[in-house]
Amino acid sequence: MAAEPRAGRTVAGAGAHPGGLRLAPGAVLPWSGATLPRAGAWIAAGLSEEAAQRRLFPWLAVAFGAGVLLFFTLADGPPLLAAPFGAGAACAGAAVALRARPVGLPVMLGLAALFLGFGAAALRVAGVAAPVLARTTIAPLSGFVEALEEREEGARLVVRVRRFGDLAPGERPARVRVSYRRAQALRPGDYIEAKARLLPPPEPARPGGYDFARDAYFRGIGAVGSLLGAVAVLPAPEPAPAALRLAAAIDDARNALTRRITDANGGQAGAVAAALVTGKRGLIDPGTSEVLRAAGIYHVVSISGLHMVLAAGVVFWLARALLALAPGPALAWPIKKIAAGLAMAGVTAYCVFSGWDLAAERSLVMTLVMLGAILVDRPALSLRNLALAALLALAREPEGLLGPSFQMSFGAVAGLVACARLVDGRIWRPEDAGPLARALAWGLATVAGTLATTLVAQVATAPFATYHFQTVQPFGLVGNALTLPLVSVVVMPAAVLGILAYPFALDRPVWWAMGLAVRGMLDIAGWIQGFDHATLVVPAFGPGALALMAAALLLLALPASGLRWLGLAPAALGLVLAASPQRRDVYVDREGGGAAVRGADGRLTVLGRPPAFVLEQWLKADGDGRSRDDPSLSRGAACDRLGCVAAGPGDLRVALVRDKRAFAEDCARASVVIARTQAPPGCGAGLVIDRAFLAAHGATTLRVTPAGLAVDTARRPGEGLPWRPRAPTRTPPPPQPEPDETELEP
Repeated sequence: MAAEPRAGRTVAGAGAHPGGLRLAPGAVLPWSGATLPRAGAWIAAGLSEEAAQRRLFPWLAVAFGAGVLLFFTLADGPPLLAAPFGAGAACAGAAVALRARPVGLPVMLGLAALFLGFGAAALRVAGVAAPVLARTTIAPLSGFVEALEEREEGARLVVRVRRFGDLAPGERPARVRVSYRRAQALRPGDYIEAKARLLPPPEPARPGGYDFARDAYFRGIGAVGSLLGAVAVLPAPEPAPAALRLAAAIDDARNALTRRITDANGGQAGAVAAALVTGKRGLIDPGTSEVLRAAGIYHVVSISGLHMVLAAGVVFWLARALLALAPGPALAWPIKKIAAGLAMAGVTAYCVFSGWDLAAERSLVMTLVMLGAILVDRPALSLRNLALAALLALAREPEGLLGPSFQMSFGAVAGLVACARLVDGRIWRPEDAGPLARALAWGLATVAGTLATTLVAQVATAPFATYHFQTVQPFGLVGNALTLPLVSVVVMPAAVLGILAYPFALDRPVWWAMGLAVRGMLDIAGWIQGFDHATLVVPAFGPGALALMAAALLLLALPASGLRWLGLAPAALGLVLAASPQRRDVYVDREGGGAAVRGADGRLTVLGRPPAFVLEQWLKADGDGRSRDDPSLSRGAACDRLGCVAAGPGDLRVALVRDKRAFAEDCARASVVIARTQAPPGCGAGLVIDRAFLAAHGATTLRVTPAGLAVDTARRPGEGLPWRPRAPTRTPPPPQPEPDETELEP
C-alpha cells in the first residue's frame, strides 16, 4: 500500500514556488514617507472616537468568539480547563492594573475575553462528554422515548438508552436518534424495546463540509440508525428521570398541537403552519421545502429570530394596548415596562414549547436582552445589546459559532443595527398633512423599510449562507418582500391567538384562517420558483474567504468612526477568493462505496453507489446543479461487476474496486485505486484509498496540480476529537451494508 499522505500535502514532489517582492537598491515604496504617519494619525483619531462613544465593548464579543474558534481549530485530545481560565484571570487582573492606559486596558480586556472564550469551549466539551458508538452494530435496544417527530412515513425518535446489546455503560451511547418507518402509536415518555441498527454519527461528506457528528455530540446523541421490525411498548423497569418526563410531556403537547393544526388545514399548508407554531418540520415534504428555499423564505419554518421577534412583538403590543385602554393603569403604571416583562415571559414560554432548539435559544437570548433594555430605560436595539446577547449565547453554547444559524442571525442583526437609518423607511414625512397623505406616507415607509431591511439582511447573511449551503436565491428579495408582511401581519398574530385559544378548544377557526395565509405564502413561493435561475448552485469556497468576509462585516458594522471603511479591503479580497475557489477533481466516500471524478467535460462522473445525501453534498460543493438521480452522472464511467474505471484530468485514471478480483488489473493500470476492502500489500497504484486509509482519514478529495495530487481528508490520523472515535489500531471490521438515507440526514 502506498504511503499515507498527511491532510493537505501533495503526493508528488512539492516543487519550488519562487516568489517574493524584489526591490532595486534605493527604491521607495509608494506608501512610505508622509503617508504612514498620516494613516497612523487617522487610525489613532478613529480609535479615540470609538473609545469616546463606548464602541469598544462589542469587540469583547468578537474576542470571545475568536477564542472559541481557536479552541475548535486546535482541539485534539482532552480539553484543558485550568490554563485558559487562569490566563484569562491574569489578563483581567492586568486590565485592572492598566485601567488608566488607553491602549493597555483594551488590549488586556481583549486577551482576557479570548482566553475565556477558549475556556468556555473547553468547559462545554467536557460538560457534554458522553460515549459515541465506535462502529455499526445491530442489537436489541431499550430505553425511554424522549422526543418524537412524525414524518410522512413513520417517525423519527430520540431514545434515552438504558440497554443496547451487551455494550458496557462506558461504550453505550446515552442518547440515540432512530427512524421508524411503520406507523405505530408511540408517544414521548414510552419505554420501548426493539432491534436497532445503529451507526456512529456520520462525519463530513467531504473535507470542510458539514460535520453532523460534531453537532450530534453537543446534542448528546451518540449514534443514529433505524429500528428493525416490531417495537414493543413495555412497563418501565424504573421511573424515568424528572427532566426526561418534563421533556417528554412538552414534546407530546407539541405533537398534539401539530396534529390539530394539520387537521384544521390539511396538505402542505397545514404542515407548514404547524412548523411555524411548534417547530415540527417532519411533515413538510421535500418538494415544499425546495419551493420555500427557491423563494428565499425557508427560514420562516425554522423557529429562530423571526419567530421570537414577532411573538415577542405581538405579546408586547397586545399587552400594552390592553393596559392603555384602562385610564388608571395607563396614567399611573409603567405600562411599557409591564408589557416588556409580559413579552419576555411569553417569548420564553414559546421557546420552551417550540422545543428549545439551539437556533431558538440563541434568538431568545437576543430577544430577552432587547426587551430587558426597555426595563432599564436603555435603547432596545443597539450594538452593545447585540454584543451582550452574543456573549451570553457563546458562553452557553460555544459550538454554535461554527454553525450557519448563529452566523446568519447575528450577522443580519449587526447589519440592520448598523444600517438603522437606511432601513427606517421614513423617506417622506408630511408635516400638517391630512389623513390621506399620512396614510400614503405610512404605506411608502412600510414598503421602503421592508425592502431595505430585506436587502441589508440578505447582504449581511449571504457569505454565511453561500459557504454552508452553496446556493444563492437571486429572487430572495422579492420572496421576502412579498411574504414577510403576510407572516408578520397575519400568520404570527394568528399563531399567538391560536395558542391562547387552544386551551379553550376555540382555536380551530384560527388555525383555518392561518392556513389561508400560509397557502398564499406558498403560492407566492411557487410563483417565484418558476422564475429562471431561481436557485443557483455555486462552488464551495474555503474558510479563508469566509473569514475575510466575516471580518469585513464586523469592520463595516461595529465602528462608529471612519474606521468602518477598513472593511472594504477584506470584503474585496474575500469576494475574489470566493469567486475563484479551488474545485476538487476526485471525491471519495468515507466508506469507499462510491466516488466522483471530474470528466473531460468538466463535470463530475459518479463511480459506484455513494449515499444519496453524500452525492448531493458533492454536487453542491462542485457548483453542479444536477439532481442526485440525474442519469448523466454515470456517463464517462466504465463499470462491470468487479468495479468501475473513469479518466480524470490529465492522465489521471481512477478505479473503484467492488470485487477483490479487480485489484490485480487496477493496481497495475490505475493512478488511484479506491476500495471498501483492504488492498493487497503489493498494489502498485500511485495512491491507494482502501479500508485502512479511510478508517484513518475519512472522506477524501483529490486535486490535480502541477506538483502532483493534492490530498485533503476529513480527519487527521491520530487526532482525538471527542465527537470522532479514534480509528481502530487493529484491522478494521468488514464493511457494513450501506446506511439508509434517513439515518444520514441531519
